[in-house]
Amino acid sequence: MDHYDSQQTNDYMQPEEDWDRDLLLDPAWEKQQRKTFTAWCNSHLRKAGTQIENIEEDFRDGLKLMLLLEVISGERLAKPERGKMRVHKISNVNKALDFIASKGVKLVSIGAEEIVDGNVKMTLGMIWTIILRFAIQDISVEETSAKEGLLLWCQRKTAPYKNVNIQNFHISWKDGLGFCALIHRHRPELIDYGKLRKDDPLTNLNTAFDVAEKFLDIPKMLDAEDIVGTARPDEKAIMTYVSSFYHAFSGAQKAETAANRICKVLAVNQENEQLMEDYEKLASDLLEWIRRTIPWLENRAPENTMQAMQQKLEDFRDYRRLHKPPKVQEKCQLEINFNTLQTKLRLSNRPAFMPSEGRMVSDINNAWGCLEQAEKGYEEWLLNEIRRLERLDHLAEKFRQKASIHEAWTDGKEAMLRQKDYETATLSEIKALLKKHEAFESDLAAHQDRVEQIAAIAQELNELDYYDSPSVNARCQKICDQWDNLGALTQKRREALERTEKLLETIDQLYLEYAKRAAPFNNWMEGAMEDLQDTFIVHTIEEIQGLTTAHEQFKATLPDADKERLAILGIHNEVSKIVQTYHVNMAGTNPYTTITPQEINGKWDHVRQLVPRRDQALTEEHARQQHNERLRKQFGAQANVIGPWIQTKMEEIGRISIEMHGTLEDQLSHLRQYEKSIVNYKPKIDMLECDHQLIQEALIFDNKHTNYTMEHIRVGWEQLLTTIARTINEVENQILTRDAKGISQEQMNEFRASFNHFDRGEAEFARIMSIVDPNRLGVVTFQAFIDFMSRETADTDTADQVMASFKILAGDKNYITADELRRELPPDQAEYCIARMAPYAGPDSVPGALDYMSFSTALYGESDL
Repeated sequence: MDHYDSQQTNDYMQPEEDWDRDLLLDPAWEKQQRKTFTAWCNSHLRKAGTQIENIEEDFRDGLKLMLLLEVISGERLAKPERGKMRVHKISNVNKALDFIASKGVKLVSIGAEEIVDGNVKMTLGMIWTIILRFAIQDISVEETSAKEGLLLWCQRKTAPYKNVNIQNFHISWKDGLGFCALIHRHRPELIDYGKLRKDDPLTNLNTAFDVAEKFLDIPKMLDAEDIVGTARPDEKAIMTYVSSFYHAFSGAQKAETAANRICKVLAVNQENEQLMEDYEKLASDLLEWIRRTIPWLENRAPENTMQAMQQKLEDFRDYRRLHKPPKVQEKCQLEINFNTLQTKLRLSNRPAFMPSEGRMVSDINNAWGCLEQAEKGYEEWLLNEIRRLERLDHLAEKFRQKASIHEAWTDGKEAMLRQKDYETATLSEIKALLKKHEAFESDLAAHQDRVEQIAAIAQELNELDYYDSPSVNARCQKICDQWDNLGALTQKRREALERTEKLLETIDQLYLEYAKRAAPFNNWMEGAMEDLQDTFIVHTIEEIQGLTTAHEQFKATLPDADKERLAILGIHNEVSKIVQTYHVNMAGTNPYTTITPQEINGKWDHVRQLVPRRDQALTEEHARQQHNERLRKQFGAQANVIGPWIQTKMEEIGRISIEMHGTLEDQLSHLRQYEKSIVNYKPKIDMLECDHQLIQEALIFDNKHTNYTMEHIRVGWEQLLTTIARTINEVENQILTRDAKGISQEQMNEFRASFNHFDRGEAEFARIMSIVDPNRLGVVTFQAFIDFMSRETADTDTADQVMASFKILAGDKNYITADELRRELPPDQAEYCIARMAPYAGPDSVPGALDYMSFSTALYGESDL
């Protein structure tokens, strides 16, 4: 360890190989230290507007040494001596050394005299002391500081990079990949790390040094060839350079450290919250399961069947074997989770966990106790209930079998006996039905025995107190009641069949007579209805009178027709009397015709309703013809006045818009009065619209009293309103343009004169047309013309504004550099400017200067009209 820095280094660095006690220093190391320390000092001195060239010479008078310490520390040193004598120089160097000592650094064997005499070893040792104190001592990474802190920072930052393994501050850095990795980790856009090769150290080192100098403001402190050419590069030179990276990125480092700390805290909280959530959910689920299960175990209501009770036993065995064991496990897990969570909270200084109301471990234990209480005695009750059911099941099954057989036989029998098939049957069909009925009566007698057996079993089940006795009794009662009912229905059907047989022949004769007379009368009514509903279109009173005469003749035939109708209905009434007397339903089943009395009456009523309706239709048509003629005349008279009035007004507006006199305000006032007079005419249009609506509702399609239609009038009126509004708007816009552009009334008059006949030569005319008619519609409005004229006469100088903007970017210089453009503008815009700016040729020019002034003028010229 060197005799001048061993003491202070021990305060905050582990000792490593250093200068030996005889001040021997490897020439290659000395060269690297000279370059690195010089560049490091200059990186600070340039902030004070100076620099050093030769490290052992330029610090001899102590002045730049004091200045360096002031820049680094941000503090003022004692006032320096300005004399040139040796004593003044020694005084200044001592002031610097005293300041270093005041910062807690013990300087051993470094004297002011050696520095003043230009001793290289001593000077390098002193600068190293300053670098250690001000650039390295305060580095702190995860409980380690100074050199170890810096080394740990480098290892953390380069850990993700292949071929980088930082173990020290000498040979670990020889291939240059360590430096490139540090830059890429913080500023990935500056280096394409994937393209670097381990076997090309010169390229790697130069890439890192160039990028650091250009983009990170870290000067080149090392020489790539020297590092590659030295077996073991100088540690102090490498540390000094690497510390510059630490400080350049320290802002990001602090943010990252803070973020990591926050993440740790949040991770603990999130984990604890998850455990709390898991506990709450598990507790809720378990309590909900217990809440649902207890009522099931407490339910001792017996089931109605053996099968249902056996299912209950099976369900209980599933509960004991499958459903309860996982819940026992869940309960145990819940207690374990609760204890683990409380321990974790205690260890991380968090308050203890208090489960929500009713979800404490004690609450769950209480609920579990209730569950086990409900379980007791449930299985024994199930087995006893199954044994009791078994005894009764056999007898009940016997009852069900016999009842089912009997019910299957009786199924449909009541419906068969109740059917009124005999009401629509022929005489031969009635005889067949009687034979079929006799066979059924024999079958019925044979079933008497089974009904008696069913009643006996039901009685026995009642005596044995069968749980389902009410349904057995109900079924038995139903069977007995049904049996009695079948007997009664059988007797009733026999009587009905025999009575119907006697009635059928009488009814058959009456139906035949009805059919013969109903058909021709029905045809006559259908013809009459067709004639009465026949639509008509007439245009004269004579046509109406002809139809009325024919209608009167038809009405005269109606009394005879009514007599025939009553006679036909009389025949049908005789059938009805037989049906009512003997209670058989034979109506509507006439085999000889489909025409019913209801149909005859319905059509007759319809004919009688149509007669007055026809009278009314003929009367109304007569009145309508007269009314339509009145409507035509009324509309024609109004339309023949309004149509020419609209035409006249249109022509007047056309003249007004061409012959504009007085100021724009005068014209506007005149036009608004004119508009008012037009708007006041609107009620006459509305009245015509009402008449037109009446004509449309009356379906009148022609009018010989006028050539104007409502459509003509509407279109004319809308054009009139639009034209006056458009003319007013044009004058209002001219006033807005005049006021916005500051144009006098005289200029407006000139513009109007120019607009009415402008001609500026072919080229000039084409240029103006491209502005005032950009869409090439071949139409130029006076408004577009005013905009153009006011634009031609306005005076704005956008080139000056562009120049002023570039001057700000150039920091008030008369030229700008490509780097400044790339720094200040988006990439595509910066490259656009660089490609088009000419080199600057002024007296204050520097290499690469660009002329933004001529560029601004050219830019303005290209967009200028």
